[in-house]
Amino acid sequence: MSTTPTTITTIGRFRTGSLARRIGIAAIVVYCLVPFYWMVVSSLRRPADQFSNSPLPAPVSFDNYAAAFDARNGFGRALLNSLVVAGATTALTLVVAIFVGYALARLHFRGKTLILTLIIAASMFPPITLVVPLLRLFTDAGWINTYQAMIVPSMSFALPLAVWNLTAFFRQMPAELEKAAQVDGCTPAQAFRKVVLPLAAPGIFTTAILVFICAWNEFLIAVSVVNDRQMMTANVIVSLFTGQYKYDQPFGTQMAAGVVVTLPLVVAVLFFQRRIVDGLTAGGLK
Repeated sequence: MSTTPTTITTIGRFRTGSLARRIGIAAIVVYCLVPFYWMVVSSLRRPADQFSNSPLPAPVSFDNYAAAFDARNGFGRALLNSLVVAGATTALTLVVAIFVGYALARLHFRGKTLILTLIIAASMFPPITLVVPLLRLFTDAGWINTYQAMIVPSMSFALPLAVWNLTAFFRQMPAELEKAAQVDGCTPAQAFRKVVLPLAAPGIFTTAILVFICAWNEFLIAVSVVNDRQMMTANVIVSLFTGQYKYDQPFGTQMAAGVVVTLPLVVAVLFFQRRIVDGLTAGGLK
């Protein structure tokens, strides 16, 4: 089989394009990972070597991690608070978003498109504009320094994304699945629980991961409605770390705490990335 010049040119262009895509992907990956890499390296330096520019810590030291978990900082309790707030926000958001998303996907009524538009529009308000009204509201309700003062606003920020994502996912599922289950004797509630929810598990799981990340990283509301160190989340506690002296900035300790806060999210996304992609791309038929 002879190879024509046109074929050779086409193969050369394909290889050049493939190489360019690989280089572009590698550049994006490096750009995204370098800050996290430098945070890990800085957390493993000795306090005396914090301003070193060497690409690797020499020698490796865990003093910053020990300082981060010092009882005086309250970082361990703050991690527990973050887990409680993020976990409760994720669970409550999913319960509401599943029913709202299913209703918007299956029911036909006037104004449904307007409701979806308003849901997305609600997520476009900058959180900073809501701090003062929420602070006044929670002060009157006696919610300052409570978990619900952090959970309820986090739900309001996460619900639009969750509802929109689940509505799109439920729309991809054929309505004949529920009708077939009802023909076999299921009530609408049983069809939803036994047929729809198992098939929607990838989308629900993906939404749960995204909501948990959003709630885990929330800072502005938590720092505004909580002033008791026993109730502060990890992100707030890290911002309040102090060094040996009053105006000494403990960069190494903050880097170590940042690694501890970030690592669970990185591990979760890497471990469940296949299910996340399936949830974003798969439909009910698949």
